Amino acid sequence: MLDIIKVIILGIVEGITEWLPVSSTGHLILVGDFLAPGMSDAFMEMFNVVIQLGAIMAVVVLYFHKLNPFSPKKTQRQKMLTWQMWIKVLIASVPAGVVGLLFDDVLDRLFYKPLPVAVMLIVYGILFIVVENHNAGKKPGVTKISELTVRMLLWIGFFQMLALIPGTSRSGATIVGALIIGVSREVAAEFTFFLAIPAMFGASLLKLAKFGFAFTAEEFGLLLLGCLVSFGLSIVAIKFLMGYIKKNDFKIFGYYRIVLGALILLVSLVSAIAA
Repeated sequence: MLDIIKVIILGIVEGITEWLPVSSTGHLILVGDFLAPGMSDAFMEMFNVVIQLGAIMAVVVLYFHKLNPFSPKKTQRQKMLTWQMWIKVLIASVPAGVVGLLFDDVLDRLFYKPLPVAVMLIVYGILFIVVENHNAGKKPGVTKISELTVRMLLWIGFFQMLALIPGTSRSGATIVGALIIGVSREVAAEFTFFLAIPAMFGASLLKLAKFGFAFTAEEFGLLLLGCLVSFGLSIVAIKFLMGYIKKNDFKIFGYYRIVLGALILLVSLVSAIAA
């Protein structure tokens, strides 16, 4: 029963933080260390990634019409634009896909720890504030996904690649990258949602392949529960974010990241002194 409660908490954390630019993986690592579920380290490492499948399904459900190139409700031009959008998503996915396949084990070993998470939280928190201040009062150059060029897509893909380091935030990194090149907040956020679909499916399959599919009944149940909870909370988080950025910028998330990162560093320092 205790592990069920802990998994529900982790699902809530994933659902809320996956789409807000505050690093879901970073929060899962930190909350997981605090809760210490009674599962193996290998299972929890896999769980922290595969639980994102629930969050991804929230995007598919909310944007199904926009994502579906076969919709009978779309004109031929709309279907063509949908296919073009998917091609753009795949182009932007290349950098993170290549680096993730080649260096997944190295990144896990080096960065899945509280200290790197804290540093990346602070670095990208500062970036959010700097970029938003720089863009203040400027009209965005890109207000539709169809206006994204190949060069822009690779730039956004480069930032998504940087998010392979926990604490960076995949959504946070890609949004920052998009804002730097003049993409509107709404388009940056929405394209980030779509970009997450191949990225998270790929990362989840990779983790599942490494863990193996020989789940115990308890492990499978906990993983399914975590995905379901993250799905429900993701629906709420996505709707909140899209409503919020229509009237506000991303600086509040930057301040949150800096405060959280500083607290983690403080706790780590106190723990080191006490030890």
